[in-house]
Amino acid sequence: MIRKEKTILVIEDDVHMRRVLKDNLEFEGYNVLTVNDGETGLAYFARFQPDLVLLDIMLPGLGGIEVCARVRAQESYIPIIMISARGSEVDKVLGLEIGADDYVTKPFGVQELIARIKALLRRFEIKLHGLRYQIGDFVIRFDEHLVMRGDEVVDFTTKELELLNCFVQNEGKVLSREHLLATVWGVGGEKTTRTVDNHVLKLRKKLEVSPQIPRLIITHYGVGYKFVGMPQRLVD
Repeated sequence: MIRKEKTILVIEDDVHMRRVLKDNLEFEGYNVLTVNDGETGLAYFARFQPDLVLLDIMLPGLGGIEVCARVRAQESYIPIIMISARGSEVDKVLGLEIGADDYVTKPFGVQELIARIKALLRRFEIKLHGLRYQIGDFVIRFDEHLVMRGDEVVDFTTKELELLNCFVQNEGKVLSREHLLATVWGVGGEKTTRTVDNHVLKLRKKLEVSPQIPRLIITHYGVGYKFVGMPQRLVD
């Protein structure tokens, strides 16, 4: 059982699946809200501010991809796990690129899904809580999932922030791709070290003056990456 009750919003049009998820999640101690379409899901999201969303990609009317995009457009970075009966790589990439944190394909094991939920909530709450830094011209407020450059808000996904936070907490250390993958994405699943490389490229494009000649995130070929950005901890 979890220590503190968290609210999970399940947006799923399959009645049986909604019931299975609700029963199992409530048994784990979560408060569970269920809806069967995207429009109602967005309304519930705005009203109840859940801690995590389970989102079916195939919904009547407003689809899961659009729901995810609208949530992220509100600058909300709460964890989103997309659920789909379709297992194509294109669907997975699209869901993750639009802002989902994880993706599971039906049929899936409920206990594995619960483990993924716990891992996401744990990383979301522990890693980002109370951490605020300045890196060059950027002010990163991990606790608010906000990155500023002067008066300009710079868009970062949840995974990009988690990866950056991992680098900041290990400044000056060479971190292997395997370590970064396990720390940010968790063990298991279908992610590979290439996922780490792709996210490092995205961080460089947003943080580096010249992404082709990185000065903040240095590649150690055959090993991994080292962050040398000299972050300064900010205290309000």
